[in-house]
Amino acid sequence: MLAILLAHAAAALLAPLFVRWWGRNAFFPLALVPLLSLVWVFGNWGTDQTLKIEWVPGLSMNIDMRFDSLAAIMSLLVLGIGALILLYCARYFENDEARLGLFAAEMVAFSGAMFGLITSDNMLVLYIFWEITTVLSFLLVGHYAERASSRRAATQALLVTTAGGLAMLVGIIILGQVSGTYNLSELVANAPGGWLPGVAIVLVLIGALSKSAIVPLHFWLPGAMAAPTPVSGYLHAAAMVKAGIYLVARLAPGFADSGPWRATVISLGLLSMILAGWRALRAFDLKLILAFGTVSQLGFLMVLVGIGSEKAMLAGLTMVIAHAMFKAALFMVVGIVDHTTGTRDIRKLAHLGKKAPWLAAIAALAAASMAGLPPMLGFVGKETALSAVISTPTLDPTVAAVVVAGLVIGSILTVTYSIRFVWGAFARKQLKRPSPSVRAMHAPSAMFLAAPAFLAVLGVIAGFGSSVVDGIVSPYARTLPSYGQEPYHLALWHGFNLPLALTVVVVTGGVGLFIAHRVVNRLKFEHPPLGNADRIYDNVLKFMDTLSIRLTGTTQRGSLPLTQGTILLTLVLLPMIVLIVGQDSGIDYTLWNTPLQLVIGVIMIAGGLGATVMRNRLASVILVGLTGYGCGVIFAIHGAPDLALTQFLVETLTLVVFVLVLRKLPAEVDDRGSAGSRGPRAVLAVAVGATVSVLGAFAMNARNTAPVSLLLPDAAYELGDGKNVINVILVDIRAWDTLGEICVLLVAATGVASLVFRNRRFGSAPRVSDAPASNASSSNSDANFAAETTWLLGGDLIDPRHRSLILEVTTRLIFPTIMVLSIYFFFSGHNAPGGGFAGGLTAGLALVLRYLAGGRYELGETVPIDAGKILGLGLIFAAGTAVASMFLGAPALSSATLEVTLPILGDIKLVTALFFDLGVYLIVVGLVLDVLRSLGARLDAQVEMQSQSRVSAP
Repeated sequence: MLAILLAHAAAALLAPLFVRWWGRNAFFPLALVPLLSLVWVFGNWGTDQTLKIEWVPGLSMNIDMRFDSLAAIMSLLVLGIGALILLYCARYFENDEARLGLFAAEMVAFSGAMFGLITSDNMLVLYIFWEITTVLSFLLVGHYAERASSRRAATQALLVTTAGGLAMLVGIIILGQVSGTYNLSELVANAPGGWLPGVAIVLVLIGALSKSAIVPLHFWLPGAMAAPTPVSGYLHAAAMVKAGIYLVARLAPGFADSGPWRATVISLGLLSMILAGWRALRAFDLKLILAFGTVSQLGFLMVLVGIGSEKAMLAGLTMVIAHAMFKAALFMVVGIVDHTTGTRDIRKLAHLGKKAPWLAAIAALAAASMAGLPPMLGFVGKETALSAVISTPTLDPTVAAVVVAGLVIGSILTVTYSIRFVWGAFARKQLKRPSPSVRAMHAPSAMFLAAPAFLAVLGVIAGFGSSVVDGIVSPYARTLPSYGQEPYHLALWHGFNLPLALTVVVVTGGVGLFIAHRVVNRLKFEHPPLGNADRIYDNVLKFMDTLSIRLTGTTQRGSLPLTQGTILLTLVLLPMIVLIVGQDSGIDYTLWNTPLQLVIGVIMIAGGLGATVMRNRLASVILVGLTGYGCGVIFAIHGAPDLALTQFLVETLTLVVFVLVLRKLPAEVDDRGSAGSRGPRAVLAVAVGATVSVLGAFAMNARNTAPVSLLLPDAAYELGDGKNVINVILVDIRAWDTLGEICVLLVAATGVASLVFRNRRFGSAPRVSDAPASNASSSNSDANFAAETTWLLGGDLIDPRHRSLILEVTTRLIFPTIMVLSIYFFFSGHNAPGGGFAGGLTAGLALVLRYLAGGRYELGETVPIDAGKILGLGLIFAAGTAVASMFLGAPALSSATLEVTLPILGDIKLVTALFFDLGVYLIVVGLVLDVLRSLGARLDAQVEMQSQSRVSAP
């Protein structure tokens, strides 16, 4: 089973390449993948195989696959008809078809996804395949993306089936949690009872009904006829729309007797059969006739597999096979008609049967099976269906009579639109000569006719060989209760009985209704009995758009203070109300442990209060930084030197970034218009602070067991070979989190650069050799002095009024020391305070110092490398550690240890997490360099250009 999935995945990846090499003939080798997979299905027919692979056991998402009798039946359709459709594609498309390679890949991938869906025993994995088919269906229906109708149809199908899938996911989770298992086999064998599983079953049925286009979620299927005809013949006849039928059939043995099951499935199935059958009499497009016929037949199938008895399931599975064969064949016939005549409108087709007799014969055979005429397999299935419903013990006699009447009415409509399809496509229609489109047609090739002919003839053979079909479908049918009924076997002739009499009524009524088609056509259908579902869908979308616009207009008024105030007010009110009405947990609140904490707290409070009243922006930033430094001191007091070090470094770097930004803003804040709101803002600020303090106290007092942090020191040393718990957590235990966070840093750096540079990112910072000659000559009157300078070369290009000799000399002395400290932090971080993040921040501060002392040209002299390359190299090191660890026998992104003995250095232990830390180091350095380059060097260049323009102006 896994090999089949992998083969389809490989074929999907190679499909565009094959199409580029061989054009449309690439569909021939691609068809071998489902065809050879079908050989495996036949070789394992009658067995019950399982495959279990641990994937995410903590989330109950192990890959559990099961191949049983029902999976074998569905595999026969998915793989067999899939292979035929791919062969059909080889003559349906032209070599110059746009996006043909992607289409081929999507079709093969869909075949594999459907096989994964029907063999998944884990419901969560089943849901993953379920949504993969939804996405692939969206892509296939929207293949002609340049057409508005295709885009609308694809979006409509995606929204409806995805909404149903989300409801199904909720139901799956409820069932899994209530029953204690997510495996379908175990769930069906021990189906839970009660109101909550009943609600879950309804949610699962919503997903199944939406996928199988059952009323009122049926309207997406006729719209999906905008897809290429091979898509309609595969997805909308034999594969995707059968997913809902499959799921109902799979769950029926365990849940058919649950309260909402039969009422939901049978009523909606009958309604779909009748309404869609009636709607098919209105359509003039051959594909639309088949589309509404498909909805009608799917309703019929849903009734049969949902009744929950052995005989009804036997009939349902027989009709599933028959429907896949005749409907796929008919869709392919429509594709040939459209391909050869250029139209699908029955009003523009006349004498086509005379021009293409073989095509007409194929269509007549398939339509006869759809109408349930003997000796087709469709007749065998419909006879069995009527017999099963008439004698079913699972329904009240009155309800059973209503269901039988509904099936008879729906079957009459089926006969009518089947005749209408053949007559509309191939009849003369009282015209003496062929219509223009038929006269201009070209004859289809034998290869083009092969796939639909095979399925049409197979429907006849299967009717005569109904005993073989009985052997295929009866093993799963027997998993449902027989309720004391005698065993029933498929056959063409069961004698003169009530089902046969009803069949005569159905055929007579269908023929009579078609003969009266002139009367039917005069019924304009201007007001459908239940409204126009497509328009209802449009109105729902319009309502949702209007609601979202009004909601956004009410809550998002473009005022940053208002938006922030709303968020903070919610933060205050919601938790506090919950805490007030909740139970008291006995808060034990200690304000401070040492007087030093009190002193630091007072300083932090003073800094916060000062920042609120200070109008000078720079002074406010410094006061805010004071609170950050105070927090770092508290970390150090509580024995967290790593956190304290990181806090100090981040706070310092943040101050620098703030200063760089503040250069472009006025020195003081103009708050004259906000004088009246200072009081409410102050109250809100105090309330937020109090809320956070109270929540922290409750959180600390909510602990009732030993904290997991007590286990971390031993785990860090045993699993990560390091004594620094914080660093081991970052680079080993939770390295995936760190990898995600550094990716966020990369995005942030790109965003900042994009905002500053607007149209394109510049390379590295400019070097002294890149400076204009005027800059060099004007910066120093003593050119010899500039030539003799060997340190801070960029400083020579700064305006003498802005140079600081003390800062330059200090930088010259301190910069190497800071870089050595940075490297020390990097190497010592695994066992002592430090690490790649702290080391990178330290190196970043060294670059900041160099920039402040020597300007943007000095920054280019210090690191003549593009910041983007440093960021990319860091990401390569960080992500590459995952692969390196696996090669060394450790899980991805976990520490693998290499121990070597060198002649002089002795025993050395090298941990692969060091290279992950190196990636973090480079990313932090690259981020700082990018910020300096964006907010510093680039803005400096703009200021210089503005100054030069003012000087040169007359």
